[in-house]
Amino acid sequence: MQFPASPASPASPASPASPASPASPAATVSTVAPPPVHAPADARFFHYAGARAPERQRRIDANGVGLAVYEWGAADAPPVLLVHGALDFARTFDVFAPLIADAGFRVVSYDQRGHGDSAHAALYGWVADERDLLAVADAVTRAPIPAIGHSKGGSLLIHAIEALPHRFTRFACIDGMPFRSPHPDTAMHEKRYMSPEIISNWLNHRHTAASAQRKPSPLQDIARRRARLNPRLSHDWLCYLVTQGAQHDADGWRWKLDPAIRPGGFGPMRSRWMTDRLPGFPVPLLALFSTIAEPMGWDCTYEDLVPYLPPSARGLAMADTGHFIHIERPRETADLVIDFLRT
Repeated sequence: MQFPASPASPASPASPASPASPASPAATVSTVAPPPVHAPADARFFHYAGARAPERQRRIDANGVGLAVYEWGAADAPPVLLVHGALDFARTFDVFAPLIADAGFRVVSYDQRGHGDSAHAALYGWVADERDLLAVADAVTRAPIPAIGHSKGGSLLIHAIEALPHRFTRFACIDGMPFRSPHPDTAMHEKRYMSPEIISNWLNHRHTAASAQRKPSPLQDIARRRARLNPRLSHDWLCYLVTQGAQHDADGWRWKLDPAIRPGGFGPMRSRWMTDRLPGFPVPLLALFSTIAEPMGWDCTYEDLVPYLPPSARGLAMADTGHFIHIERPRETADLVIDFLRT
């Protein structure tokens, strides 16, 4: 799924453009609270085979936006930053992250602004997301660290690492290499991104976003709707995701995702700018690609990106996998990443 940058909301206050600005002191570290009591029929979905809640949870202030941060593994183990994709949240790593942690790493992930338990914001855009990413990294350590990113999280890291290579040591990308449109003609690109219809639709959405609310539903109904975007993931896994990424109100379950967020948009960011710089990517790179197209995928294949990968990079197309490689094949994906991190 393509997520070009959206411009700042007219009502948004200007944010300091200081990607390396230190995050505010981290809040007190706490253990993850047990889930609240819900309908007996929903109780079994709070558990999933192989899923493990983070050992620690806290919040940091990232330039005025509160971000929920989660950690798996020993607090004194070498840290690795793990960044989720669009419309997801950190707890989607509840099976994958413990596998990395059990190999001797302190895995740190967070909910992006407007996602999961992080605060909603007046501004959503590519650079704002990158400032948040760097604020989390700074809250972990000022030393360079390795990073893992899935989907949009992968492309956020590509851009951040290209800009600030001294902050990262190596990078594993899970089906998140920069999307490169098959249309080579620049005029066609601009027409696609900046047509009056697209701009009008985006502005109309902004006019209603402040009062929008998500529709309440029974837990399993939300999971079935999510299955339209994740058709290869099991119903039980999607129900587990609801227990972690939705809130239970008196009238039903709602995703915590800010209704103001939606795919698409327009703005000054072009993913091809990242792609064209990939031959000079400054840190060791492992790039995993899915091979089955899915609604939330990037439509970007191993064959598309091979001409741009640096000679030292390892690219791998994983047979019979959809966009969520680490959920479909958590053990296999983790083993590839662990070997790469230990190299």
